[in-house]
Amino acid sequence: MSLDNNWDVKPSFLPLLLRIYIVTWNVSTKFPENLSLHKLLGLESSPSQDTDLPDFFVIGLQEVNAQPQNTLYNLFKHDMWTQKFKDLLKERDYVVIKTEQMQGLLLSVFARRKHLLHLRQVETEYTRTGLGGIWGNKGAVSIRLNVYGCSICLVNSHLAAHDHMLEERINDYDKIVQEHKFHVKTKETIFDHDYVFWFGDLNFRLTGEATTSAEEIRAMVARDELKKLIEKDQLLLVRRERRAFDKLQERLPQFPPTFKFEHGTNDYDMKRRPAWTDRILYAVKENNYRNVKLTVEQTSYKSHPSYNISDHKPVTSEFTVKVYEDTTERTIMFKPIELWSVGEPNTIEYVIPAGFEESNADWIGIYREDFTSLSEYLAYEYTETYKEKQHQLNEQQQQHQKNTRTVQLTFSENVNLPLGVRYQLLYFQSTGTRGVTGLVGISNTFAVEKRCPSPTFDDID
Repeated sequence: MSLDNNWDVKPSFLPLLLRIYIVTWNVSTKFPENLSLHKLLGLESSPSQDTDLPDFFVIGLQEVNAQPQNTLYNLFKHDMWTQKFKDLLKERDYVVIKTEQMQGLLLSVFARRKHLLHLRQVETEYTRTGLGGIWGNKGAVSIRLNVYGCSICLVNSHLAAHDHMLEERINDYDKIVQEHKFHVKTKETIFDHDYVFWFGDLNFRLTGEATTSAEEIRAMVARDELKKLIEKDQLLLVRRERRAFDKLQERLPQFPPTFKFEHGTNDYDMKRRPAWTDRILYAVKENNYRNVKLTVEQTSYKSHPSYNISDHKPVTSEFTVKVYEDTTERTIMFKPIELWSVGEPNTIEYVIPAGFEESNADWIGIYREDFTSLSEYLAYEYTETYKEKQHQLNEQQQQHQKNTRTVQLTFSENVNLPLGVRYQLLYFQSTGTRGVTGLVGISNTFAVEKRCPSPTFDDID
């Protein structure tokens, strides 16, 4: 929480260090079939060989194939790229928290299961900048969330292309910053957040187009003159001039330019001047809390030249961020569920703690025990909220609703759950506004059974 709402973190609370692994890749409309993503994510071929896994994977893609038939596919399940990453990460007990797509721009956040109850106020946003804001082939998609009480904003953007379009790129940045508006109080804009990670195909090129040809750039790369070459980088220059991205930091790339390559090779396409178009930047408000200091450490920043399906090379960066647990967080506690009867109404009980604020769109979903995405609910019921009945309650009843209380909720007999699988209930606190939501309760696992029908008169000999 910020200073404005008088939240004070006691110095005795130990900070938590969380690791965030970010990927940005312009996939040039290619599909991920027959593509191994282990090396891209720093994983071994077998989960048993993995060590020291990050807490979050953030995947930002550009130029994802957005043909109509693929859009229809995405209505019923995750897009092909997110599904590919999910199939790999589910073996390591990661869950898809949220995805957001705007035409070819795609952003997905994966978290280790142990963090789920500490991710609150998740919201997505997007801004179109193509054709003056009409078309979504350029622009940004974002996901913001609270992680153990600290706010994080993740922005994946694709800015205007071509060497001479520097002013358009700056205008794209300004438009995204101005028009990106969230519905979480005190965190309405990108830079209101404690941590910001901004990445994507930013499309910044190298200056000196008239004096430095593609061949000369390639020769400088071959001679490992990257420090000399990076001084021509447009993004570095506009940050120094405070014209764009000046609120963000970046460790300068120590890898060769990631664009433009001949498809299927590691050879630069000499029709374009090579450039560091694919970047990952970050910002932190170090003193946004009383008595504590937020920090971020960038522990890696590299490209992955072995991936050659696109004319861009993917870029990854890993960060360690410091967060302090929000002691005001409240969690819903479910009463144990012994058995779920298929074909009959099932009533559950849960405990609302004192101080928990129900929203008018809170809901409880039924999930398989091994769910790998928060979008995989099999059925749901909205919870009863007292806010709509506020005017009907007397003073004593209003005071009661502020205290710890037990609530019952009945699921319809029409909920049909396959047998032989165990399930869990998940409680989501949701405002219903632009999908602002957070997981605040997880039940124990339970089995389902279908009761044998009672004998009829005709069954009796």
